[in-house]
Amino acid sequence: MEQRNQPGTAERASTAGDKAPSPSSARPLDLRRQRWWLPFTAGLTALLVGIGYILEGVDPGLFHHRLGRLEHLAPGTVVSLTRTADVIIGLLLLMLSHGLRRRKHRAWASVIALLAAALVLHTLLSLVIHRLVPTVPAQSLHPVADLVSAALLVVLFCYRRQFYAVGDPRSRWRSLWLLCGLVLADVLIGLSYLAVSHGLVGSYTPMQRIQSVIANMLGFSGPVQFATESELDHFGFLMGGLGLFTLVVAAYMFLRPAGQTSGLAPADAIRIRQLLDRHGDQDSLGYFALRHDKSIIWSPSGKACIGYRVLSGVMLASGDPIGDSEAWPGAIHRFLDEAARHAWVPAVIGCSELGAEIWSREGSLAALELGDEAIVSVADFSLEGRPMRNVRQMVGRVCRQGYVAEVRRVGDIPQAEIDGLVRQADSWRGSPTERGFSMALGRVGGADDGCCVVATATKDGVLRALLHFVPWGSDGLSLDLMRRDRAAAPGLNDFLIVEAIKAAGDLGIKRVSLNFAVFRSALERGERIGAGPVSRVWRGFLLFLSRWFQIESLYKFNAKFSPEWVPRFLVFPGTRDAPRIGLAALEAEAFLVWPTIEIRRIGRKLRPGRLRKRLAARAGRAGGASRAADKRTSADQRSADLARRP
Repeated sequence: MEQRNQPGTAERASTAGDKAPSPSSARPLDLRRQRWWLPFTAGLTALLVGIGYILEGVDPGLFHHRLGRLEHLAPGTVVSLTRTADVIIGLLLLMLSHGLRRRKHRAWASVIALLAAALVLHTLLSLVIHRLVPTVPAQSLHPVADLVSAALLVVLFCYRRQFYAVGDPRSRWRSLWLLCGLVLADVLIGLSYLAVSHGLVGSYTPMQRIQSVIANMLGFSGPVQFATESELDHFGFLMGGLGLFTLVVAAYMFLRPAGQTSGLAPADAIRIRQLLDRHGDQDSLGYFALRHDKSIIWSPSGKACIGYRVLSGVMLASGDPIGDSEAWPGAIHRFLDEAARHAWVPAVIGCSELGAEIWSREGSLAALELGDEAIVSVADFSLEGRPMRNVRQMVGRVCRQGYVAEVRRVGDIPQAEIDGLVRQADSWRGSPTERGFSMALGRVGGADDGCCVVATATKDGVLRALLHFVPWGSDGLSLDLMRRDRAAAPGLNDFLIVEAIKAAGDLGIKRVSLNFAVFRSALERGERIGAGPVSRVWRGFLLFLSRWFQIESLYKFNAKFSPEWVPRFLVFPGTRDAPRIGLAALEAEAFLVWPTIEIRRIGRKLRPGRLRKRLAARAGRAGGASRAADKRTSADQRSADLARRP
């Protein structure tokens, strides 16, 4: 702790900030802050133009009656083609508007192409109608939408440098293959429908059927005719819906934000461990950068790095940068440049006060106190005194029930025993999802984690609870994992933490970092006598959220050990991005898990062999129940016969 707040460290970081070159005007980060109104306005305009095109395609007489009056003069195919194209272009503009707001270059190019296509199509339509009906002037049939489209097209072309964000290169081919696969599936569905339908007028060749299917997917009528209008409408709605679904899914795959391409590489892990050996005392969260699902970005000098994940369009880092504090600005610049290049929102959760200052200065970001980290000094810890009475009584009760604690380094435990501990601890999990990101390693007993510490509690030789600590420099530990048998005695985690602190001296440990308490200061201020109405309302809201998230419970649990509270901060661009960052943080910590369909698991369950076994077992249970029912019926019949006898 002392090293984290030493004046020398702060001076070196300040000096590094002075030495670090200021971001040049060519950096994407500065472009993101310049003309911030432009992508927002362009995206909103594209959204409104798209809505206008959709409404014109659905009801051409909604805004003006020119196209509606010309439907009986111009060929029906020409008008239908224009209306269908308007709907498709409008839908694509709606989907692309979000990419424009995020400065996506791919969205910019697509909007340019769509607006040009719409203007050309409407111009050609007006010329065709004027040629067919000379009394109709050759002017735009969508004057307002075309005028706005032309203005937006000019603005986007003039400010094309403002739309620089790259997309995921893999999504191009994925969207193309997905589009081909969905189109093929739609054609097969349409042909199957025509094959089983009994309402066709006459017989048609396969090529005519394929033409009809594709035409109905695009909103037209094909050569295949139906006996009744209801069957024709049903076929048209079916194929039109499939075509719209195919278009939307393919466009989403093409425009979706770039995701994280890889996790922690072995070479990065080796370099991070070398930095932790030299600078691991700076941050208690440094070792958690070795999570397998984190990617690493390095400073130009290679003396500092930042671990991150990309979730919901947010480039989320945790803790302070690892390494020499003089190299932190270089790593931060690389981090922000990478986020700007992909249009990700940069954010950091759980950084220290020094880290928040450097992040805010180097990246022009805002900082918010997120909570406090509980740190216990081994030398000052004692169970004596009234404040520790609750912990003392809980630990004494657990000891009297026969529980025994053992604290060891992972490297001193045989691998077979480690595997058994992991299996037992996994059986106690209430959910298959492993929670944690900023203060969780995600594994126990890794090949290179021999310096980690495991504290176990057993009763009569049976494992009942397990704690896992990761190194914090050369003389510290940071709590990673707490698991216990739900049938075990309450207070077992308190007992293990106390025993780990008692054994810390033999392991050369001077400080232990416990859990992170979110908004601890707000909870503490709100429960004081004389707290203002704002503090009380804020505390009440946090208590309400504690029904689903461990906010108050973690604060109360940590406070029992009389720790030193060290503030942790959230660093983010601004309040506009706060909802997305909050969503990404909940997703990273696994408090928010999106439902997924595990195809492999479903396939294993539906394998013919297992399916036959399940059906046989179910039939056997049904047969057993039937035989038991027959026996009960026979017994009841015999009882009734005996009762009727004189």
